[in-house]
Amino acid sequence: MNIELTEKEFRRLLDLVYIGNWILNSARGEDRFEDYDLLQEKLFALCPGHGMRSLVQRWQGHIFPSQAYEEGGIHEAIADYEDAVFFNILAEELARRDLGLEDSDPEDFTELSERMEEYLAEFDRNGLGAIHIDI
Repeated sequence: MNIELTEKEFRRLLDLVYIGNWILNSARGEDRFEDYDLLQEKLFALCPGHGMRSLVQRWQGHIFPSQAYEEGGIHEAIADYEDAVFFNILAEELARRDLGLEDSDPEDFTELSERMEEYLAEFDRNGLGAIHIDI
C-alpha cells in the first residue's frame, strides 16, 4: 500500500499516531499493545528522510519520538483531552447519581444532559474547588 502525503500531512500523521498510541498504551505498564508501538516506530523511522531528524532518537536499537518532540506541545494536547474526558465523565456520573439513573433511557436524555451542563458550567467556573467529599 502506498499513501501520498505532503510533509505537513506526514507531520500531522505522526501526531495522530503518537496520541493514539499514548491513549492505548500509556497506562498499560508492561502489558502494552506492541503492534501499536511497532507501527509508531515504523512511521517515526521515516522522519530523518523527510527533514525531521529532530523528532526521533535511537535507544537500544529502536527508534522513539525524541524528547524535543514530546516536549513540543503534544502532551499539552493530550492533557487537554484528558481534562475534557475527566470532567465529562464526572459530570455524567454525578448527574446520573442525582437523577437515580443507572442505564440510559432515551426519555431521560434531556434531563440528564441538562444536569450534566449544570455540572460542566460549575467545573468551568471553579474546577474541582467546589467538590466536597464526606467520608
